[in-house]
Amino acid sequence: MASIQTIKAREILDSRGYPTIETMITLDNGIVVSAAVPSGTSTGKHEAVELRDNDQSRYYGRGVLKAVKNVNEIIAPVVIGQDPTKQTTIDQILVNLDGTPNKSKLGANAILSVSQAVAKAGAATVELPLYEYFKQKYQIVQNYHIPTPIFNLINGGAHGAGNLDFQEFQIIPASNKPFYKALQIGSEIFMKLEEVLIAKGAVHSTGIEGGFAPNLYTNTDAFQLFFETITRTPYVVAQDVFLGLDAAANYFFHGGKYKIRDRNDAFSTKEMIQFYKEVSQQYHVFSLEDGLAEDDWDGWKAMTTELGGTVMMIGDDLLTTSKERVLRAIQEKSCNAVLVKPNQIGTVSETVEVVKIAKDAGWQIVFSHRSGETTDDFIADMAVGLGADYAKFGAPDRGERVVKYNRLLQIESEIAPVPASPAVSPTPSGMPSTFAPRT
Repeated sequence: MASIQTIKAREILDSRGYPTIETMITLDNGIVVSAAVPSGTSTGKHEAVELRDNDQSRYYGRGVLKAVKNVNEIIAPVVIGQDPTKQTTIDQILVNLDGTPNKSKLGANAILSVSQAVAKAGAATVELPLYEYFKQKYQIVQNYHIPTPIFNLINGGAHGAGNLDFQEFQIIPASNKPFYKALQIGSEIFMKLEEVLIAKGAVHSTGIEGGFAPNLYTNTDAFQLFFETITRTPYVVAQDVFLGLDAAANYFFHGGKYKIRDRNDAFSTKEMIQFYKEVSQQYHVFSLEDGLAEDDWDGWKAMTTELGGTVMMIGDDLLTTSKERVLRAIQEKSCNAVLVKPNQIGTVSETVEVVKIAKDAGWQIVFSHRSGETTDDFIADMAVGLGADYAKFGAPDRGERVVKYNRLLQIESEIAPVPASPAVSPTPSGMPSTFAPRT
């Protein structure tokens, strides 16, 4: 079996122009792979630590030379010589080397760059596509399923122009569509949305995740805009396509209240839940991510009790791809879906463990990009190989987003699925019947 011969990290730029880290691994059989890690803008306080230099003379403190040095001088000497197919063993070495609960010593960005490169090297060693390698190695799923895409078409919050409180306004094609058709739906609605914005004389520049960042008055205006746009396409809301929302509530949570521009007075947790209920009923919102703040556990439980029968309640900042937080959420019935971001936890093995736990609980699995992305398409293969139900990679534009959707297209062509019959219910694949989007 091949062994790791060299490990070399370097500083590169992400899609925002901020530094991030890329690591290259060379095996003794000549195989060379590399992995680049993304970075978040809206990050939860419970995420593993992304190590930055804080040297104001370089990139205004955002450099990652410390993380690069940790890979080259601390991690590499210990991992060189290891069998790249021994993912769990190597990941545990990385965790032990760091020795902190949040990877603050070496940096989750340093650790993940090595962990992901190891996975690529392992797949190359056994001559398997990365998605097939994940499927065979972890055996979480028996049959392939290309995740249903979640398109972030309007950017707000920390990702937009500052005039919308909610972070992502999304469209979700019905999951009875084959992926290539779902991608077509997302792209065509995106094109039509630009036409509508231009016709209205509205701002149609894009945010950092590729979606538009228009100058709207309220958050619900974005849903109205979606309805107006979709009626100008061949598609039907609540039949061909559904709406989703990533509220990213930490952004507008202050002093124990939720303050958004749709009402003069701040919302209590109970009032915020009622607002989401009304929006869900009016606009066929099928998916709600981070509707409440990251530590509002009682509120999350009440929100899922109230809405979870018909709405996919996704925990991101609440869960941060953390085993401990996911287990707590399962016990308390705080949500019914997990957003999976490997850089929130720091290793491939820990990410896989979270996916297994969530699947065993009957939750939906949503793999996600970050706002600061690279052109590495690793996460697309991982999503397929671990049986993700959904994939959230941003709008269908910008190279760092499109490369991941295009990779899913390529995988779909390789596994050659049989397109679902149009007569099939638009209930998302694998989701209990109680989650059927309203028609």
